[in-house]
Amino acid sequence: MHFIITDAWLAKSRAVHLSGTRLMAALMGLSLVLMMLAAGLYHWVFLKGAREGWPVVGTLVKFVVKDEFEQRDRFMRENLDAMARKLGEMQAKLVQLEALGDRVSGLAGINPGDIRVAAAQGGALISGRPLSMEELQATLADLDKLTGHNTDLMTVVESRLLDQKIRNMMLPTQQPVRNGHVGSAFGWRIDPFNGRSALHTGLDFQADQGTPILAAAGGVVVTQEAHPAYGNMVEIDHGNDLITRYAHASKVWVKKGDLVKRGQKIADVGTTGRSTGPHLHFEVMVQGVPQDPQKFLAAGRDLPGVRTASRR
Repeated sequence: MHFIITDAWLAKSRAVHLSGTRLMAALMGLSLVLMMLAAGLYHWVFLKGAREGWPVVGTLVKFVVKDEFEQRDRFMRENLDAMARKLGEMQAKLVQLEALGDRVSGLAGINPGDIRVAAAQGGALISGRPLSMEELQATLADLDKLTGHNTDLMTVVESRLLDQKIRNMMLPTQQPVRNGHVGSAFGWRIDPFNGRSALHTGLDFQADQGTPILAAAGGVVVTQEAHPAYGNMVEIDHGNDLITRYAHASKVWVKKGDLVKRGQKIADVGTTGRSTGPHLHFEVMVQGVPQDPQKFLAAGRDLPGVRTASRR
């Protein structure tokens, strides 16, 4: 771009050439100068007008400040309303969680009324004024307290349920022989060797030679020996003075001191000892007194989460 500058006094002309880059730089510099001048003028007028009390400037300043406060207040109110809605959703979920805790604690044998700290609430919805920040903080504090209480409750319930599960796993409710049928029940019977009345202290499960014998519950092997009457015998201690006995085995797969799991193979069916044929003689003793094993096996079929071998 060419500019021709003419001096009337000297009657002289001068040509100036500006490239596109120089022209753009000049325009940007001019724009920057104008912006700085406008900003300086704005601050000078408003600051000076505010200090000296110019009516027009004072009104403008008050209007700007008022608008900023209104925007800030509106922003805070919208955030408070959003937090209040979220708080309401959390309270509703906690009510559902508390109801679930009541049902689960009942299963764990805990009375929910003995440990409940939060009162039940309800009624028709009547909308009121929005919550203030102080009220919102107080509600959040109550919610945090209730959450901590429910956490403690669930911890106790979990402990009780785990304890119940362990006790159930230690009860002899597992069928000791798969698909075996009872040939001789617990109680008085005619002895097969001498023909006299005698007490049969266990259950006889009829099964083929070599059929696996399973632990009726978890525990520790306390006896593994060859007994004159019971033949190859295994006894397992399940705690709480409860012992199970497995007799007449052809082969034993565990030894004294072994820790066995529920349903673990511990021996094979045989006819050793005082026996007329292959079968398992199974006993349950509490404090050394023989009990009817059928009661334990029947109870196992009714326990939730406990599967017997006959159901597999």
